[in-house]
Amino acid sequence: MKYLPTIGLEIHAELKTQTKMFCLCLNDPEEKRPNQNICPVCTAQPGSLPVINKEAVWHVLRVGTALESKLADFTEWDRKNYFYPDIPKGYQISQYKYPLVSGGNLRGIKITRIHLEEDTAKSLHDAHDDGSLIDFNRAGVPLMELVTEPVITSAKQAGDFARELQLVLRYLGVSEASMEKGQMRVEANISVHPENQTEFGTKVEVKNLNSFRSMERAIDYETARQIKLLEEGGKVVQQTRGWDDNKQETFAQRDKESSDDYRYFPDPDLPKMKVGEIPEFQDLKKTLPELPEEKRARYRRDYEIKDEDIESYVVDEKLGQFFDELTKTFTGDKNLIKLASNYITSDLLGLLKNDSSAQRPSVETFAELIISVSSGEISSRVAKDILSLMVKKDGSPKVIAAEKGWLQKHDENELLLVVESVIAANSQVFADFKSGNDKALQFLIGQGMKESKGSANPAILAKLFQSKK
Repeated sequence: MKYLPTIGLEIHAELKTQTKMFCLCLNDPEEKRPNQNICPVCTAQPGSLPVINKEAVWHVLRVGTALESKLADFTEWDRKNYFYPDIPKGYQISQYKYPLVSGGNLRGIKITRIHLEEDTAKSLHDAHDDGSLIDFNRAGVPLMELVTEPVITSAKQAGDFARELQLVLRYLGVSEASMEKGQMRVEANISVHPENQTEFGTKVEVKNLNSFRSMERAIDYETARQIKLLEEGGKVVQQTRGWDDNKQETFAQRDKESSDDYRYFPDPDLPKMKVGEIPEFQDLKKTLPELPEEKRARYRRDYEIKDEDIESYVVDEKLGQFFDELTKTFTGDKNLIKLASNYITSDLLGLLKNDSSAQRPSVETFAELIISVSSGEISSRVAKDILSLMVKKDGSPKVIAAEKGWLQKHDENELLLVVESVIAANSQVFADFKSGNDKALQFLIGQGMKESKGSANPAILAKLFQSKK
């Protein structure tokens, strides 16, 4: 019997705000010293009262606008009750019945809701011999939770969605959404069912997914585990499982709670909110930047460059800005733009990746390099060598080429000496060329470029070899 997986994601993202969700403590994810950004509110001291962070609400509403969701007019905060050392109040302030955002779509995946809550403190289990320690710097940080519909059918689809959401959050400036720093955390709800049935199977939630790669592997593993269990006559138990990255497998943690277990009720210390009455929350669409999918469409429409090049510029915003500035210097010349894109993705990125000391050249000098290649002043081979010098010390490519003797030579009398030298050193290859082997010509041109240290015009070399034939 064939089984089909059904996957839903719960994604938490810490929001980039000046202060925490319900107090005036600094929201500083880079703070390394424990318990520095704390106060009576975020450590739950008796008599302290929370106050809503307007910036955090604005961030979530803008995310909903970007995802074409329905924004709530009425919302309230609830107490989600559970007891754990990193929850100082014994409850978490969250949203249950009235989330800020409902519905929406991203990458073809339907979204159920997006709500706002406070993050927990951080438990340090291996920091002390006598027990665990608690760092309250993170307690009360604004936390956005996005829940998808259970419509995802593969680990790859889940990974594509989560990566795209990370891009959207970064483009909007609402979160750095770094998985490595714990600013974005993913939980996957996974079930399987026979393909001839429409009813979903028993759901298992997998936590502790700290990278997209781990998420995809956990989904694949858990899907296979559940299928194997059912094929052997067993029964899937609804539970929460963790992911062991070393063993590459999930493991049972506890039985899965239901909403009743949390005993939600409206927080009496926080006012209800009518979103439509707050001026800052109006006309949010005007505050949105160009989003990732819009940028992809623009690059395809305006420049007709390769999809893999486009993705490089979409994923790396600074690289995308560099490319956009280049296109302005070329005033819409698609040939120059395509040539520049090839050099960026094929050569420049490789140099920057392989040498930590390398720096991206200025837009002006890089544009000069591309124009020089296009005009024939510098050969494509020499351009690669010049670029390797420009990432070390930025400078005019024409000046570098002149100093190195790399400016392309067009003088036929001068290049004839190169051709005759190549023929003398490769008489058999030239004989093959004379006999009709056209591939031999490319070898001879290559030797001519080598002889001239990349400065010869290859088209003129080809013409001269033909004349000797």
